[in-house]
Amino acid sequence: MALPLPPGLTPPEIAFLCEMELVTVIPRQRLEGLELLGGPLKPLNPPQRTSVPLWLALLLKRQRRANILPPPWLSPESLTAILDHETEYADAFSPPPRLPPLASNNTLPFSPPFLPSSTADAAPDALPYHWLELGEMLLEAAADDFEDPDNVRKLLRGLREVRMAKLRHGVEVLDAGGGVPMNGVGGMEVGEGRAFVTGVIDGLRKIAASREQQKKDREREERENGYSDYDNDEMDMQ
Repeated sequence: MALPLPPGLTPPEIAFLCEMELVTVIPRQRLEGLELLGGPLKPLNPPQRTSVPLWLALLLKRQRRANILPPPWLSPESLTAILDHETEYADAFSPPPRLPPLASNNTLPFSPPFLPSSTADAAPDALPYHWLELGEMLLEAAADDFEDPDNVRKLLRGLREVRMAKLRHGVEVLDAGGGVPMNGVGGMEVGEGRAFVTGVIDGLRKIAASREQQKKDREREERENGYSDYDNDEMDMQ
């Protein structure tokens, strides 16, 4: 008997989707073009920079055929600025990358979350949707391509802790009938916080149902007591 699947995407599934994100590589040797599911890939000619899917960039890096250029938001300066923003504004997450302008036919070149937000030309002041898992995979496979990998790891760990604490704190407003702002929350953060958030929502739902039942029971008792008093008054008058 197969076990029931957990709701939503699991962390490994989210990391698998992250491997389709585009990153910039510098080829170390010439490679022929490839026909991929996402479209044809042009030949790689060193030292020309090329944007390729993350899974291909990691493969080329392991084979020592290319170096990976970390996106601008993975620099220590950018991560420090984003961490300062997260710390200063306790009620909101740092803004996500800006969408590219619409084409002439009013369609986006890519659909979120698969925007080119992790290439060498990405914005340095915004965390993309797959920022956490992408940063960890690049640090694991291409740490030598970072100027200060230890500091980047430290800053990513700090960002993760601050943002998860902010997400947990935001769930508390659900008890007051409010909402949790999710703008800028990443894919792995949603996957990791899903169990906590759904547990809180289920608990609040049970509490609300219990309060409603208590209210109904109290109203029923009041009605019964009112009828009983009325009957007693009638008997006294007789």
